[in-house]
Amino acid sequence: MTATAETDRRSRWPLLISEGIRAAARRQPDKTAVRVVDRGTVVETIDYRRFAERMNRASQLALGGLGLKRGDRVAIASPNALQYMLLVNGLGSVGVITATPNPKLSPAEIAAICDDAGARVLFVSPELEEPLRAEPLATVERIVPMGATLDALLDAAADSRPAVGQLADSFDDFVLPYTSGTTGSPKGVRVTHISRSLTFYGMGVEYGCFGPDDHFVGLAPLCHGAGFAFNLAPLYFGASCDLMTGFDPEVVLEHLAAERPTGIFMVPTHFRALFDQSSALLDRCRDNRLTSIISNAAPLSQSLKERIVDTFGEGRLHECYGSTEAGVVTSLRPQDQLRKKNCVGLPFVNTEVRLLDDAGDAVPDGEVGELYSRSPYLFRGYWNKPDETAESLENGWATAGDLARRDDEGFYYIVDRKKDMIISGGVNIYPKEVEIVLDRHPAIAESAVYGVPDEYWGERVVAAVVVDGGADFPGDDALSAWCREHIGGQKIPKSFVALNALPRNPMGKVLKSALRERAGGPGHQVTAS
Repeated sequence: MTATAETDRRSRWPLLISEGIRAAARRQPDKTAVRVVDRGTVVETIDYRRFAERMNRASQLALGGLGLKRGDRVAIASPNALQYMLLVNGLGSVGVITATPNPKLSPAEIAAICDDAGARVLFVSPELEEPLRAEPLATVERIVPMGATLDALLDAAADSRPAVGQLADSFDDFVLPYTSGTTGSPKGVRVTHISRSLTFYGMGVEYGCFGPDDHFVGLAPLCHGAGFAFNLAPLYFGASCDLMTGFDPEVVLEHLAAERPTGIFMVPTHFRALFDQSSALLDRCRDNRLTSIISNAAPLSQSLKERIVDTFGEGRLHECYGSTEAGVVTSLRPQDQLRKKNCVGLPFVNTEVRLLDDAGDAVPDGEVGELYSRSPYLFRGYWNKPDETAESLENGWATAGDLARRDDEGFYYIVDRKKDMIISGGVNIYPKEVEIVLDRHPAIAESAVYGVPDEYWGERVVAAVVVDGGADFPGDDALSAWCREHIGGQKIPKSFVALNALPRNPMGKVLKSALRERAGGPGHQVTAS
């Protein structure tokens, strides 16, 4: 970069999450920014003035005590914590990139992510310090325990906002979340400051629950793209956020009833757990102040959508489809939840979507094609993985390999993942079509359909089912008969596997690779790990 270009870059005010939070602190310094909720108890509260001060100290700690510079990487391995929010924004403010491995991974897996990212510093929750110090970390120069140790380091750092020349550029990498990986090893997703900031503006327009008068409940893990976005967007716009350290369905329902927040984000597994609670507790939540309930990460079944609407009221539920790489791609608004069955909605704000066949040609309405999107929210590529980047990001268009169709009103329906499509007897079978039918069976809580090798058919269709509480496994014949009433014979599973639970990754996506590995015989009872 030339000296003139550098001067021009520094003269532009960067679009950073940290600067949005600092602006909120100037507007309402005494307002509560975050309350940390641990097992139903508020254990920590911080106002915007204090949040901005601690964030400033994190910036100065990076540049001073830790000797980090713009473009360096660090990693945070921790459950949801206030210090997590402070670090990622304070460090990001001065151009330090934070990798966010899931703290539930094994120490060896976390170490591998640190090595892949080239992290110089590793911040860890106290319980992870000893196991991670035992790992042969190739690039980590220092491990910093969070809690009291980190607080002492922040106290010793200067309380001064970074100078304009020290701030990151809008187009710099901000965070490096690692895909949870339903297949293959995790990949670092390069998310820029401007991508995340513009995503927040789009979310603010679409969901309307992050403004200065709002009170949001953040319970998804900060280490994931969606959890990071939905837990931090309230702070960007000056709302209050209740950050939950973990998910307990009874605690969540009690919190909704007692605190009456205006917004919450949950994944489908969260909703299923809520509806396993007592009807008395659920009834207490029918009278609520929620304006927006947002779901993402995995599809909501139509029956689950209907139960959410029935319990919490109409005009609140938003379902969005997207990925860490593409951000939010489509959104189904409250007024369409019951009108558009098994639908993920219209393109998100400032997003273009197209469906292409294998030849790269656009498919007409009603036909299935691979879904591509382009928007200001796209990732920059995978960290140090040019080949994988080229597969997912082509000429400004991103794809997660999902197959979809579009109706005549422009609404999109995810048919399946391209990699999950089954070819049996030369016929393309989309597992989701079969799962929708099985999930309507009164004895079935949820299902996952997948293909396994078969000498005659090429692949045969197998269905794993979770029986609804109190019901008996209906048996292969009964389930086959049920399917035959709704779908063609070639789509009917050749066998059924009853599981206590479907194997999922930490964000709730079903691991069909694990199901294929453990495929059992007809009606075989298996316990999911």
